[in-house]
Amino acid sequence: MAETAKTSGQVARWLFALVAVVAMAYAALHFLGPASRAVPTARVERRDFVRTIRARGEVKSQRNTPITAPQAPSLQIVRLARDGKLIKKGDVVVEFDSAALEERYAEKLTDVRRVDSEIIQAQAKHSIADEANAMLVMRSEYDLERAKLEASKQEILSEIEGLKNRISVKVSEGDLAKAQTTVEATDLSQQADVVQLGEKKNKAVRDLDRTKSYLGNMILRAPVDGIMQVRPNPRAQGSSSRSRPPFQEGDTAWAGAEIAEIPDLSSMMVEFRVEEIDRGLAHTGQPVRIRADAVAGAVFEGTIEWLSPIATLIFRRFPPEKNFPAHVSISKMDDRLRPGMSVSVEVIVERREDVLIIPAKASFQVDGQPTVFVRTGTGFRAQPIEVLARNATEIVVSDVIDEDEVIALEDPQLRSGEGDE
Repeated sequence: MAETAKTSGQVARWLFALVAVVAMAYAALHFLGPASRAVPTARVERRDFVRTIRARGEVKSQRNTPITAPQAPSLQIVRLARDGKLIKKGDVVVEFDSAALEERYAEKLTDVRRVDSEIIQAQAKHSIADEANAMLVMRSEYDLERAKLEASKQEILSEIEGLKNRISVKVSEGDLAKAQTTVEATDLSQQADVVQLGEKKNKAVRDLDRTKSYLGNMILRAPVDGIMQVRPNPRAQGSSSRSRPPFQEGDTAWAGAEIAEIPDLSSMMVEFRVEEIDRGLAHTGQPVRIRADAVAGAVFEGTIEWLSPIATLIFRRFPPEKNFPAHVSISKMDDRLRPGMSVSVEVIVERREDVLIIPAKASFQVDGQPTVFVRTGTGFRAQPIEVLARNATEIVVSDVIDEDEVIALEDPQLRSGEGDE
């Protein structure tokens, strides 16, 4: 019996100890819960506050020098500078196949020489005709003079002979007039030949000079220093309006086609678009911070130089989106910036210096009043605040709280199920 009673006492003591541990754990959870649970917190900071509009953009050059195909036929590209290559003024950027034009130039040169030969032949014929006409006129004048001499013997000749001599004079006068008319007609014909051959020569020379100018344009050189940017070829086989491959060696260009461009690297800007909801906050002259995706860690400064007053429509969905194109001039150029780089743009629409700042998610609505929960050692107390300014992540508050105070990032009342201390 004694052993049984001893065992029962030990069991009772163990049960009592277990109940005590459970009670203590419950009390700790119930009374110390707000202080022991890990409520995320942050500190109140005093520093400068910036409110920005964020957008995506692209680096562009304010001045681009286009490289266009010349006015020439059969423009097949045989050499093209690599896209993105740094080039100097005078470097070859595009070369076209000149074999067909060289053959054409030889043909036009032959045409000019052939016309020159025809002119020489015509001049020789004209010279021979002029000599023959001169002989004809001279013979006619001689015959007329002889006829007049015979007619002057009328007093000593019979009447019949005198009449015959007067008739001979008239005939000789007619022959002379006919010879003179022949000379005039020959001169007019020769002048027409000269004009025709001259026009033919001029045309042949023009064709030769034009072909020569074509040959001189088969090599295009960079007019300025810069970076090569090859343009899309809208006539490339299989291209669409959304995806057009750039020009490449072997492509056939057409007169006036923009094959490439050379941007001026000393005058860069950023193109971006302001969302419709932010248009009322943005205006020209505002400072901008720029971060290029390809230049890690670098921040460039600029100013809004132009902001469109008219919205553009983006038909990516229905209803279409509306935004406003804008340009930013970069204050200080950097050799690492290149046209076509994607950038993040932050337009600074408001700046406050030396103010108290809290995270936006540390502000809660309590009875319709913005409130923060300030740590008080074992818990948190609710503190109404006045919001002076805000952005997407931060809030500027009045001096009702102090710098470096710890505030909750979650409502501790919801965590503990209790009211404020």
